[in-house]
Amino acid sequence: MSDEATTTTEPTGRKKRFTLPSAYTILFILIVLAAIATWVVPAGTYDLNDAGEPIPGTYHEVESKPADILVDSLTAPINGLYGIENEKGNINYYNSGTLFGAIDVALFIIVIGGFLGVTMKTGAIQAGIGKLVGRLRGRERLMIPILMTVFAIGGTTYGMAEESLAFYALVITVMIAAGYDALTGAAVVLLGCGIGTLGSTINPFATGIASGFAGVPLSDGLVGRLIILIVGLAIGIFFVLRYADRVKKDPSTSLVHDMKDENEAHFKADSGGGGDGGVAVLTRTHKTVLVVFGLAFGVMMYGVIPWEDLGIPLPTLWWWFPEMTASFLLFSIVIGLIGHMKEGELTTTFVDGARDLLGVALIIGIARGITVIMNNGEITDTVLHWAEVALGDVGSAAFIVVMFLLFLPLSFLIPSSSGLATVAMPIMAPLAVFVGVSEALVVTSYQSASGLMNLFIPTSAVVMGGLAIARVPYGRYLRWVWPLLVMLGVLSIVVLAGGSALE
Repeated sequence: MSDEATTTTEPTGRKKRFTLPSAYTILFILIVLAAIATWVVPAGTYDLNDAGEPIPGTYHEVESKPADILVDSLTAPINGLYGIENEKGNINYYNSGTLFGAIDVALFIIVIGGFLGVTMKTGAIQAGIGKLVGRLRGRERLMIPILMTVFAIGGTTYGMAEESLAFYALVITVMIAAGYDALTGAAVVLLGCGIGTLGSTINPFATGIASGFAGVPLSDGLVGRLIILIVGLAIGIFFVLRYADRVKKDPSTSLVHDMKDENEAHFKADSGGGGDGGVAVLTRTHKTVLVVFGLAFGVMMYGVIPWEDLGIPLPTLWWWFPEMTASFLLFSIVIGLIGHMKEGELTTTFVDGARDLLGVALIIGIARGITVIMNNGEITDTVLHWAEVALGDVGSAAFIVVMFLLFLPLSFLIPSSSGLATVAMPIMAPLAVFVGVSEALVVTSYQSASGLMNLFIPTSAVVMGGLAIARVPYGRYLRWVWPLLVMLGVLSIVVLAGGSALE
């Protein structure tokens, strides 16, 4: 759907613009480059402390172990999923003799896909938002902050992205009927979900995967991420409201004013003549499903928080990916039963949902293959050593800001948040040890940069697909949204620098 939507934004008669290769191709190219690097970059290693972390200043070169460029490049993604034997290094970097693969993360993603598929099949999320829109008819200005908050909750908890495409026509229809424009409706959905993802708190596709590869609990850094979420959402709501009020007062100020009549006719036809735009009624079953859906993420959060280490007298479950995967599998079954699904329908729906995220799971394996090549060639520590020398005695605040700025172009090249986390965390997180910055802060810098870039980059299927549904030209959206992007970027930097100062 997103590929077709993207093509609608291309002006007819013009030469097709250059587009970047897919994330799969980019990551495989990086695997080949990593294999070539093992022939050029000196092999080296750090001494380790009792915690299994590299000790600054102890780097020394070792015998070179160049990769077989063809064979190792092809097997790296497979080894990345399964795990390989190595002299040191694992998902938590240096704490054991085995480099664990990404199979636990990939299975978690696949099960999450099934969980979301079953939940969406019940119609509960669609009906819930549709009911909210219906309740707020006649109070559309109030709808903007409420809906943006709802979509942000979806973004911060489970990375709501492609699922949001189903709501554009409904929200835009209501906004146009209330005297706003198509850009206002698109912004409510796109920026609501996007800012929620930028300020991900327990988003398993961003924070969860990055925390896993950084070897820190999901709860570490939660306060900073909450600040980014709440303040960022407030800024976003103010930004959209200001534009919406201006358009309602003077429709000629709309950035899509030249398309006003065409958009009004188009979205009026899509609405089916009024009512709730075809959205199902919110039943008691839907309400129950929504409660259980929220409970699933609450249970995950409770399971991964180390209450014992925090001095809080609550049982600590010490959950990680296997336990979280099993939990979401259980909740998928529970939601399916609540939704009155028969055995065949439940299993088929779960498999279909899992299939939707199979690509993400494959990206994780391919991305993990880069780490496999670098670790087997023992050049990972060499890269860390070069970064240690380059950074010198830079302060922790400067380090984390540079880290954030570095993640921005990386997010453009690798728009997949899970793929970027798998590639970057094995190098960036241990680098933080050298300057006394926590790995959790590196996770926050990664997800903030990735979330910010995915609010506007043309490689994002959600951005291009959403704008195509809204009939908003990409260039106009970009000219409108850039001040908000600057404000969100500054907010992220301030929170990151402040977090490093408090450590």
